[in-house]
Amino acid sequence: MSDDDGAAPTEAPASTGAGTEKYKQRAVLLRVLIYVFATHLFAGFVILLFYLGGHAQK
Repeated sequence: MSDDDGAAPTEAPASTGAGTEKYKQRAVLLRVLIYVFATHLFAGFVILLFYLGGHAQK
């Protein structure tokens, strides 16, 4: 026995926009913001190390 009730097949879901130019631009912007944030965080850590090293008890 088949579970097919004779109903028409459902349509594929609408596109989520992935692969469009607007989607790609937003992805690049997000990636740039993350890279800029991470770079500043790393630079701040290095500056903190130099500051602490310069003020260390010798």
